[in-house]
Amino acid sequence: MREIVLDTETTGFEPSEGHRIVEIGAVELLNHLPTGRTYHQYINPERPMPKEAFEVHGLGDDFLRDKPVFKSIARDFLAFIGEARLVIHNAAFDMRFLNAELGWAGLPGLPNDRALDTLMIARTKFPGSPASLDALCRRFGVDNSAREKHGALLDSEILAEVYLELIGGRQPDFGLATVAASTPVAGKAEGATWRPRPRSVALPSRLTEAEAEAHAAFVAKMGEGAIWHKRD
Repeated sequence: MREIVLDTETTGFEPSEGHRIVEIGAVELLNHLPTGRTYHQYINPERPMPKEAFEVHGLGDDFLRDKPVFKSIARDFLAFIGEARLVIHNAAFDMRFLNAELGWAGLPGLPNDRALDTLMIARTKFPGSPASLDALCRRFGVDNSAREKHGALLDSEILAEVYLELIGGRQPDFGLATVAASTPVAGKAEGATWRPRPRSVALPSRLTEAEAEAHAAFVAKMGEGAIWHKRD
C-alpha cells in the first residue's frame, strides 16, 4: 500500500480570502515504511507574505519571488502523489488549500476522502490530550528539535514517524530489509536508501513495580543457571 505523508505552508488561513500555498513537502511510504522518496517545492504565492506568516515559516517575499507559481508545478505534484492515500495532520486545512490551488490552475480537485487525518486519529486515541504535532512528538519520543520554524518537508518527515506510532509502531518486513528508493531522493545521492534511526528518548517501561518484583522473585527461584542472570 502506497501512502503520501503531506504538509503545506500557506500565507494565511483561508484561500477564500486570497491566501495561497507557499510550500509543499511530502514523504512516500510503502506498506508503512519510508522509501526515501520525497517531494519538496517552494511556491511563489503571487501576493505579499503577511508578517505573521513570515514569523511562522521564515519565508519572505524576497525568497519566494523567483520560485515557480503553483500552476507550473501542479502536474509534477499530482504525478508524485499519484493515487496514493494522503496522510495529513489537520487534513481539512491542507485539502482546502490544495483544492483551491488546483481549481485556480484549471485542474480537478482531490476527493476529501483520500485524506487520512492524523489529528482526528490522535484525538480519538487520546481523548482530552493535546494533539498538535509537537505534543505527539513528545508523547512518542520523536525528535523534533530541528523544528524551529514550520517547514513543509521537515513537518512531513516528522509526521511520518508520528503516524507510524499512532497506528501501532513500525512494522518492518520479515526479511528486515531496507526499502530502497526507486528514484533519487531530493538532496541525496542517487540510490540512497532509508535507514532507521534510534529514538532520541527511549519509551518509558510499561512494567509496574509489582510486576518487576514478581519477575525478579520468579527468576531467583530458577537458580544461577537462568539466562536472565547471564551477562555479555
